[in-house]
Amino acid sequence: MEQTTSLTPQLFFETVTAFQRSAAIKSAVELDVFTKIAEGNKTIETIAQACDASTRGIRILCDVLTVMGFLNKKNNQYDLTDVSAAFLNRHSPAFVGNAVDFLMSPMQQRGFDDLTAAVRHGGSIVREEDSLAPDSPMWVKFARGMMPMMMPQAQMMAQRLGFEPDRKLKVLDIAAGHGIFGISVAQKYPNAKVYAVDWSNVLEVAKENAEKFGVAESHHLIEGSAFDVEYGNDYDVVLVTNFLHHFDKPTNESLLRKIRQSLTDDGKVLTLEFVPNDDRVSPPMEATFSLVMLAGTPAGDAYTFAELKEMFENAGFSRNEHIVLAPMPQHLIVSQK
Repeated sequence: MEQTTSLTPQLFFETVTAFQRSAAIKSAVELDVFTKIAEGNKTIETIAQACDASTRGIRILCDVLTVMGFLNKKNNQYDLTDVSAAFLNRHSPAFVGNAVDFLMSPMQQRGFDDLTAAVRHGGSIVREEDSLAPDSPMWVKFARGMMPMMMPQAQMMAQRLGFEPDRKLKVLDIAAGHGIFGISVAQKYPNAKVYAVDWSNVLEVAKENAEKFGVAESHHLIEGSAFDVEYGNDYDVVLVTNFLHHFDKPTNESLLRKIRQSLTDDGKVLTLEFVPNDDRVSPPMEATFSLVMLAGTPAGDAYTFAELKEMFENAGFSRNEHIVLAPMPQHLIVSQK
């Protein structure tokens, strides 16, 4: 007797072809499809002309983007969804499309080219000096492309500081990159002085953003590796954003001890990380971020709160609070002596 089953290999098929969806969104950003539609080009012909592309190519790409949920299609005309209008139209202040320059760069993808070897090895097979060198262009791409995506988290963190608005604050921004975390604090606290630590080429981006957001006079630069440079002391706030996941626990604890020495007695460390639950398979984005660290770093990971709390306690921090920044996938850890 023949048996029927509802099981299909659809999940496998969708997963192994997921690169096609990534390529489609990358092409749409590079061609400015979303921006051109926002400017009033609604048909295949007008979109193709505005994007300097073939009508066949635009038809296929726009139809696929519609299937993916980035466009709406009615009566052979295309329009932006609310999400695309907010984040993929270059005229929007929340435009995040430039993030493809970093997220889909060869430097980011090469760790996944032989993920099997990374799994066998227990860490990235990409040479550490290639990606972590002071003059690596990857981090400049990160700073330029990822800033808009970090804006909500940066504003949430500034809101969580808990100081009086007119208080004078001395703020240390570790591995500042684009600088938006320190900049957001300076915007909320007019009497704050922010000291951004990063490599010199990356700090040029932070400097540009400080000028753009009107806090250049409050924004100062400390060039060099966060592990090596002298921070100074008497900081009221230290920001450690998207950084600890690159390193193993002993390395992080060493850095946290150094940070603790730079704090005032009532100072706070605000750490932003992908923090999976103890089961390490939920929530989905937080849990799967560990794969990015396996492919791209020698020993980094997505750490649970229990693991982060242990690191901070070993470094001398007795108070550690875990705050979920919903709906964003990253979490905030607030630590004090």
